Amino acid sequence: MTENKQNSVSTWQTKLKAMGPGVLMASAAVGGSHIVSSTQAGALYGWQLAVLVLLINLFKYPFFRFGSQYTAENGKNLVEGYAEKGKLNLIVYFLLNVFSAMVNTAGVAMICAAIISNFFPNSLGLNASQWTAIIIVVVWGMLLLGGYKFLDGLSKWIMISLTIATVTAVVVALFQHREYAPDFVVTSPWQMASLPFLVSLMGWMPAPIEISTITSLWSVEKSKEVDFNEDDATFDFNVGYIGTAILALIFLALGALIQYGNGEPVQGASAAYIAQFVQMYASVLGDWSKLLITFIAFLCMFGTVITVVDGYSRANNEALRLLMGREKASQKVLTVWMTLTSLAGIIIAFAFAGSVATMLRFAMVGSFITTPFFAYLNYKLVDNEKHHIAPWLKYLSWAGLIYLFGFAIFFVYAWFTGAI
Repeated sequence: MTENKQNSVSTWQTKLKAMGPGVLMASAAVGGSHIVSSTQAGALYGWQLAVLVLLINLFKYPFFRFGSQYTAENGKNLVEGYAEKGKLNLIVYFLLNVFSAMVNTAGVAMICAAIISNFFPNSLGLNASQWTAIIIVVVWGMLLLGGYKFLDGLSKWIMISLTIATVTAVVVALFQHREYAPDFVVTSPWQMASLPFLVSLMGWMPAPIEISTITSLWSVEKSKEVDFNEDDATFDFNVGYIGTAILALIFLALGALIQYGNGEPVQGASAAYIAQFVQMYASVLGDWSKLLITFIAFLCMFGTVITVVDGYSRANNEALRLLMGREKASQKVLTVWMTLTSLAGIIIAFAFAGSVATMLRFAMVGSFITTPFFAYLNYKLVDNEKHHIAPWLKYLSWAGLIYLFGFAIFFVYAWFTGAI
């Protein structure tokens, strides 16, 4: 940010104009972590994991916030910050981000394809992998034509529609009488067998930590259109982040109030699971809502595919620019990254055809294991003599680092020793 922007007065008008990157972050988050993991957490364990959902959102909060704060204070994105901390940091980030871009693009697009497969039972003669390829190609074309401005406008409407529909379904379910299956037995999530699910839930909750770098890139892009200061940027971030945390609990409530204990096995992240997901809404709102909910769920996942392809491509383009010592990022190279990311997602989708749940679990667990390292790097970028961190935010950061490193080490140990 320039000095004028830093010294400008923050008003409700400037705050609303600055909104965009935080909502885009929410759009990227409300996908696999909410529609899949949060709802399944409620369906499998009722309200038992609500505390875990709150804790992981709380402990990741400062590290996502530092991304917006660093960009607002310096006018630089987080990737530039990593580069200033040393080339090794940038190389590690670049390699992990390229991997995440490919896997996450395929994962969210496959969920999107599962929604279409549920809507068209015969799939119009197309299998899930072919639908995934079509979705990714359409997203690639839309981004090339519309760019950030299109992405910024679409995400807000998607989030509003999904929020209204989900809150309505949960409120109606709260006042409905329900009965548990006669043979229902409460299962505790606090056992070693449940550890992979818990870690995958936290890995993408509310989003992979590298989304913080993508959000900072979107903030830089937004600053080209609208003047805003640090207070405006923090407001935009808080709206998006806190909104995703609340939505995570609402999705968990959806599974806990409707599917938990009804005797129906919870399916994996496939067309069968999407059918269950849509039926949860229909059971409280009526069969008329199936088409509407399917459409909204599709828009939500479609928006996630858009943000993932756009965001990871921007981050990889910026990282490569810094590694090669170029002064400015090239729009043509960004187009190449979008193309490569899309192609890689399509290839992975065909390679993992029929194994959406397995691939998503792998991606989520991988995200959680790398989370503490990126969290620490984000913290160090803003914890120095040039920047100020409020005491409560610093204490929360320390607690978050202890929690994230501790849980990651425990999971790796359990995995290597064969305990899980």
